[in-house]
Amino acid sequence: MSTLFSDYHLLDALWMTIKLTLVAAVGSLVLGTLVAVLRMSPVPMLRFLGTSYINIFRNTPLTLILLSCNLVLWAKLGVELADSKSPDFFTTNNFRLAVLGLTVYHAAYVCEALRSGVNTIPLGQAEAARSIGLTFSQSLREVILPQAFRGAIVPLGNALIALTKNTTVAVVIGVMEMAAMLAKVTEDDPGLLNQAFSASALAFVALTLPTGLLVGYLGKKLAVKR
Repeated sequence: MSTLFSDYHLLDALWMTIKLTLVAAVGSLVLGTLVAVLRMSPVPMLRFLGTSYINIFRNTPLTLILLSCNLVLWAKLGVELADSKSPDFFTTNNFRLAVLGLTVYHAAYVCEALRSGVNTIPLGQAEAARSIGLTFSQSLREVILPQAFRGAIVPLGNALIALTKNTTVAVVIGVMEMAAMLAKVTEDDPGLLNQAFSASALAFVALTLPTGLLVGYLGKKLAVKR
C-alpha cells in the first residue's frame, strides 16, 4: 500500500478528485439555478432556451463533452483557461477544462432538481406574491427559490454524489485523479491492482457516504412543513 502513496501519488489523486468535485459543484449550482430561472420565465424564448439546454446536455455523454472541451475548445479553437507560459500549463488547463465540462453537464441535473423543488411549492404562493405586487424576479428571489432549495435538498445531494463519481471521466483529457492513478497502476504494476482498486473504492465511499447521510438529515430537517 505504501507504494501507492509514494510512487503513484494516491493522496494527490484523491485531492484532485475533491477539487474537481468542489469547484464543479459550485459552478453547476450557479449555472443550474440560472437555467432553472430560464425554464420558469414567463418569456417563451427564455423558456425555450432553458429547455434546449436541458435536452442537449442531459442527453449528451459526459465523455463526449469533456473531449469536446479539450479537442474542440482548446486544440481547435485555441481557448486557453491557463497561462500558456506557465510550467504547469497543461495540468492547470486540463483541470479547468474538466471543471467546465463537468459544470455544464451537471447544471442540467441541478436545474431539474430545482424544478422538482419548485413543484413542491403550492401554486397559491406564486399567486399571493403577484397579488401583493411582486415582480417575477422578486417572486423568485423572495418566495419561490428559497423554498425550492429547501424542497430540492435530496435531489441536489444526489446530483452532488453523481458528480463526485463522474469526476473519474476527467481521465480522458489527462487529469490525474483517481481513475488516472488506477490506469497508471494497471500499466506499470498489475500486481498492485487489488490494492489500487480497494483504495479507490474506499476513497469514493468516504466521499459519498457522509454526503448521502448529511443530505438525508438535512432533507428531513429543512423540509417545508405544509
